[in-house]
Amino acid sequence: MPVPAGPVSASAPSGGRADFWRGRRVLVTGGAGFLGSGLCHALCRLGAEVTALDALLPEGGANRANLAESGVRLVEADLRDADLAPHVAGIDVLFNMAAQTSHAGSMADPFTDLAINATAQLRLIAALRAGAPKATVVHASTRQFYGRPHYLPVDEKHPINPPDANGVSKLAGEQYWLMEGRVQGRPVVSLRLTNCYGPRLRVKDARQTFLGIWFRRLLEGEPFEVWGGAQLRDLAYLDDVVAAFLAAAETPACAGRAFNLGGASPVSLTELAEAAIAANGGEGRYVTREFPAERASIDIGSFHADDTSFRSATGWAPAVTLPEGLRRSLEWFRPRLTDYL
Repeated sequence: MPVPAGPVSASAPSGGRADFWRGRRVLVTGGAGFLGSGLCHALCRLGAEVTALDALLPEGGANRANLAESGVRLVEADLRDADLAPHVAGIDVLFNMAAQTSHAGSMADPFTDLAINATAQLRLIAALRAGAPKATVVHASTRQFYGRPHYLPVDEKHPINPPDANGVSKLAGEQYWLMEGRVQGRPVVSLRLTNCYGPRLRVKDARQTFLGIWFRRLLEGEPFEVWGGAQLRDLAYLDDVVAAFLAAAETPACAGRAFNLGGASPVSLTELAEAAIAANGGEGRYVTREFPAERASIDIGSFHADDTSFRSATGWAPAVTLPEGLRRSLEWFRPRLTDYL
C-alpha cells in the first residue's frame, strides 16, 4: 500500500549519495518502526524505490504515521510466517531493521524473542538467496550482547557476554548474516547500535528505550524516573544513525564486517535528564529511583562505544549534538504526541 508522497519534513535525515541510490530497489524490514521509517524517508528523498515491510505488532515500535508523506510502499507482513519471495525479488539493497528490542520482554518470553531475532532471519536469508542473490545487506545489531563492559570505550574486540535473552537472540541473528557473507559472498554489514533517539521513537512506554517515556512525561508535564543515574550512555540521534546505514551500504570496504556505532560524547543519566529538561525550555522534573530487581540483574551499567573502525572505513561521524538532538526530538513530538500514544 503506497504511502502518499509529500514534502520532506524538517527532520529528514542528511547524508547519502543521490547518484548511488537513484533508481535502486530497496527493502527495509521493520520499515514502519523508528529507525526503519527514518531510513525510508531518507531513501525516498535520494530517489530510491522503497518498500517497507513491517508486521506492525502492537508491542513494537511500528506506527503507520511514521511513513506519512514518504512515498514508500508499505507491506504488512511478519518475517516469521509471510511469503517473502515477492518482496525480496530483484532488490538491490536490504536494510534489515526488524527486531524485538525489549530486554525485559525477552526475559519474559524468550521464545518469541528468538523467533523474531534469529529464526525469522534464517527465513529472510533463504528468501534472499533465491530472489536477490547479489543484494547488499545492512543489518541492525546491538551493543547489548557485549554485556557489562570490561573496559570503556567498548571496541569490537571486547568479549561477548549477553546479559539477557535479547542479547543472545540478536547475537545469533547477526552471526547468521555474517555467515551468509562468508559462505555465499554476499556483501553484508552489521552495525551494533547504542541507544538511539529522535522523531518517531516509541514514546508511549519504555519498551524501545527509556528516552521514549522521558519525552512523553516531559511533554505531558509529568515527572519522569531516572533509574540509577550515574551510568554513562553515548546516545545517537536518528539523522546520524540513518547517515551511518546509508554509508555502510555505499562503502564496499564495509562488507563482511561488524562495526560498533556510537553517538555523541557519553553523559551520565542524571546529566542526560538535566539536558532533556533544558531542551524542553527548562520545563520538567525527574525523580531518581533504584533499578527494579528484575531490571537490575540485566542492566549493563555504563557503556559507550569505540566506533573508530566504522569512522575510518566510511568517513562517517555524528553531526547532531545531544542538546540539539533532544531539542529537535521534543519539538517534533510536541504537536504529534497523541498520534504516538
